[in-house]
Amino acid sequence: NAMTLSERPHQKYKTLSTEAATFVLRAVAKHSPELAQAVVDCGALDALVISLEEFDPGVKEAAAWAIGYIARHNAQLSQAVVDAGVVPLLVLCIQEPEIALKRVAASALSDIAKHTPELAQTVVDTGAIAHLAQMILNPDAKLKRQVFSALSQIAKHSVDVAEMVVEAEIFPAALVCLKDPDEYVQKNVATLIREITKHTPETGVMAAENLGVPQLAICLEEEQEDHIKAATAWSFGQIGRHTPEHAKAVAVANVLPKLLNLYLDTESSEDLQVKAKKALKSILQKCTYLPALEPLLYEAPSNILKHVICQFSKVLPHDSKARRLFVTSGGLKKVQEIKAEPGSAIQEYINAINSCYPEEIVRFIHIYMNNKQYHIKIFLN
Repeated sequence: NAMTLSERPHQKYKTLSTEAATFVLRAVAKHSPELAQAVVDCGALDALVISLEEFDPGVKEAAAWAIGYIARHNAQLSQAVVDAGVVPLLVLCIQEPEIALKRVAASALSDIAKHTPELAQTVVDTGAIAHLAQMILNPDAKLKRQVFSALSQIAKHSVDVAEMVVEAEIFPAALVCLKDPDEYVQKNVATLIREITKHTPETGVMAAENLGVPQLAICLEEEQEDHIKAATAWSFGQIGRHTPEHAKAVAVANVLPKLLNLYLDTESSEDLQVKAKKALKSILQKCTYLPALEPLLYEAPSNILKHVICQFSKVLPHDSKARRLFVTSGGLKKVQEIKAEPGSAIQEYINAINSCYPEEIVRFIHIYMNNKQYHIKIFLN
C-alpha cells in the first residue's frame, strides 16, 4: 500500500533516527576492542542486522559501517558478527546499486575475512568472491580499493581460497587496474597478486599464467610510485621462489636487472630497496638459467653476488655446454677477478667453479690477468 502523506514524515524521522543511532554505535566501536565488545554485549548486533534488512540504503550503509568497525579489531569480535548472520546480508549489500553502500559492505567483508582462515571461508561460502570480482572494473576508485582489499584478505589465508579467487577470472581486469590512475587501487592490486602467489608453486603458476610475467615486468619498469614497484617486486619474489621453472619465467622477462637497479638506486624508498633485495635473493636461490645470471656477475654487490656465484657452482659441474659458454663469454675470467675472503662462502663457490675446469685453463686465465691482457679466447674440445 502506498504510504499516506501523514506517515511519510514519521518514516523519515524513523530512518534518520536509525542512521544516527547506528553512527553512534560505529563511533563507539571503532576506538578499541573493549569498546567494540561493549557494543556487542549490549545487543547492538541484533539491531544492526535489522538495519541491514531495511529498505533505505542509507540505513544499510550506516549499519555495514558499524559492523566493519566492530569486526576489524579481532577474530573474536568478527566471529560474533558472523554468528549474528551478518555476512549474507553484506553480500546482498554489495549487489545493491548504490556505490557508497557497495564500498562500505565490501570493506566490512574485508574486516571480517582478515583474521582467520575460518572467517575467510565463511565469507567465501556466501558467494562473495564472484560478486566482488564483478565490481573490479567499476569506475569508482574507492570501490575498487575496497574490492581488491577484500579479495586480498580472503586470498592470504590458504591455497584453496587463493585458487578460488583466481578461478573468478579476476586477472584480466586486475592487469587493467595495475595502471589505474588511483595509486591505492594499484597498490591493492599488487597486494592481491602477492597474497595469491605466496602460497605454493601451483598458485604461483596460476598467477603467472593469468597475469603474464612480462606484463608485470613492464609495470615494474614504467611505474612511477615506489610503493607500487615495491609490491610488484615482492610479487616477483613470491612467484620466483618456488621452483627453477618459476625463477626462469621471471628471469627471461629481464626482471633480475630491474630488481637489482631498484635495490641499488639511492632514490628508491627504503621499503622498495628492502623488497627488491629480498625478491632478488628469493629468485636467485632457485634460478638455474645461467644466461640471465651472468650479467649480474658484473653488476651485483657482494651480498647479491654470492647468490649468483652459488648458482653457477651448482649448475656448471653438470652441464658441459654451459661450462664452455662460461669460458668463451668471459664469465670464468670475471669469477677469477672477484676478491673473496679465504674460507668464505663465496670463495668456496669460486673453488667449486674452478674445479669444473682443467687446472691449466684456470692458470692460463690468471697469467693473462696478471699481465693485464683482458681479452682471451679459448676453444675447448
